[in-house]
Amino acid sequence: MKRLFRWLIAIAVLTGLCWRFPLFHVVSLQQAQQEKAAATFNPNEVAEKFWDERLLKSLDQAVKAEVLLPAIQTDATATRKKFSRSIGVSESYTYFVSGTGRVLAVSVDEISLAVTPGSTNAEVSLQVGLLFSNAVRDGTGLLSVNDYPNSQDFNSISEALNRIIEERVQPRLRETAKVGSNVRFVGCAEVNDESSDLKPLKLVPIAATVE
Repeated sequence: MKRLFRWLIAIAVLTGLCWRFPLFHVVSLQQAQQEKAAATFNPNEVAEKFWDERLLKSLDQAVKAEVLLPAIQTDATATRKKFSRSIGVSESYTYFVSGTGRVLAVSVDEISLAVTPGSTNAEVSLQVGLLFSNAVRDGTGLLSVNDYPNSQDFNSISEALNRIIEERVQPRLRETAKVGSNVRFVGCAEVNDESSDLKPLKLVPIAATVE
């Protein structure tokens, strides 16, 4: 009886240890895949691959500024429905735009362009300061939040893309853009406030060439 009692105690202790420190966890296949993806996720590598293999190859898909800007002036709501993209239920939206503009002014944070021939008002503002928007991540519609395990990873892609632009696109643009020169550009605009973001259209440059 004493031996049986000792065995029962040993089994009870072992059962308690296994409950407290299980040898394995049972999780769904989807959860396992998400955890694996999160553990190996590198936003810089994802952004670099997206930039080289998809984004730069999609520049010809941008709507022309000479089409978009007059449409916004005529009917901003209809233009938003036709040309913009948005993520989920967010009130902000994005445009993917290309065109050529004449430099009207250059400052630390932006380069103001007139796109319409003969215009003396800034219609597009190329952002050349620090970037905090999701314009490039969301503007083309090539990336979906549903493709990533969580929103934090999706946001980190946006930060990585912004760094690429700050390091590769903005410096040369700041150095070469002068008042009176022409700039061929492709970029994305994130609109949060139509009264300020559309007049002029604040564009994050993906590609820009000064002529």
